[in-house]
Amino acid sequence: MNFEFSPEQQMLRKTVRQFVDEEISPFIAEWDAKGGFDPQIWKRLADLGLMGVCIPEKYGGSSMDYNSLAIVCEELERGDTAFRTAVSVHTGLNSMTLLQWGTEEQKERFLVPQAKGEKIGAFGLTEPGAGSDVAALMTTAVRDGDGYILNGQKTWISLCDIADHFIVFAYTDKTKKHQGISAFIVERTRGGFSSKAIKGKYGIRSGNTGELFFDDVRIPAENLLGEEGEGFKIAMAALDNGRFTVAAGACGLLMACLEESVKYCESRSTFGKPIGEHQLVQQMIANMEAGYQMSRLLVYRAGEMKNKGIRNTRETSMAKWQACDFANKAADDAVQIHGAYGYSDEYPVARYLRNSKAPVIYEGTREIHTIMQAEYVLGKREDKKLNRMLPAWPFE
Repeated sequence: MNFEFSPEQQMLRKTVRQFVDEEISPFIAEWDAKGGFDPQIWKRLADLGLMGVCIPEKYGGSSMDYNSLAIVCEELERGDTAFRTAVSVHTGLNSMTLLQWGTEEQKERFLVPQAKGEKIGAFGLTEPGAGSDVAALMTTAVRDGDGYILNGQKTWISLCDIADHFIVFAYTDKTKKHQGISAFIVERTRGGFSSKAIKGKYGIRSGNTGELFFDDVRIPAENLLGEEGEGFKIAMAALDNGRFTVAAGACGLLMACLEESVKYCESRSTFGKPIGEHQLVQQMIANMEAGYQMSRLLVYRAGEMKNKGIRNTRETSMAKWQACDFANKAADDAVQIHGAYGYSDEYPVARYLRNSKAPVIYEGTREIHTIMQAEYVLGKREDKKLNRMLPAWPFE
């Protein structure tokens, strides 16, 4: 067991933290209020090599390990959840799925420009009537000659109006239920495709989230990801990667809550002494620190399993569940520490609380992860090696 970060990882953390402090934190309150961030951020992320941080160099990436992706997500969410979400979706859900399941031709066409930051990728699984119950999805892909005709709708899709490529899940044979779902790579330029942003979100307001619509969209057969009927398996493998990045980001939000709360404790006094000297305030600070330290251990353990090429669904589920719950509680306590000021936009903790709720819901609600963990312990769930595993690090 090695709890030390390498010099390269330490430099990466320093680079991303400086980027957040200089190019996100000074503007995030304004971006959050207006519901969108400066699109130049995408270019800066690409310039820093963060759009393909854990993608092999031969596919346009930086060839860093999977825990380096966790470092990026942790530091970005310290600035705001919207930026971690962007990397989670682009890299965790899309690019890493292409790396694991794509053909060489698909990797050249789609993964390389995404890893370089020339194109942006997203992920389309959730529907108005299908969230945790994936088998309830209604989108269909009907074979037609040398391709498929895609019809349906997706919702709560991050980067819906921004992404160039989407991994979309649809039924190719509804009679087979989970085994009848297939995955497709869909370009925005396809005829019949459209998207629409969702307005009035409670949190992550500067991030783009919305709906995708497919009206007789023709998809060539070479855009089928994996085999017909492998879509559910591909989706679950993708969620292992997405949940890993969400958990890492929650560590960043915990860090931000701690930093702001300690700062406020040092500047605010009540009953003749700094509020940090009151035991119940200290209790909240201590709980934040405990949550932060435990969450990081869970996250970086899952990352090390990824590095070794070991399936980590169980470990990643635990990390996502616990880190997101800890972050949500920490944000609530941070508002409490700030008192009435925490209920305003004068301090960032109100934004932290709003942002902290979505990760408790998406990519597996806390209830889903609770059931998963119980099933593992009771021997009712077992993860088998997939026919295509995420490549171990260092990459060949």
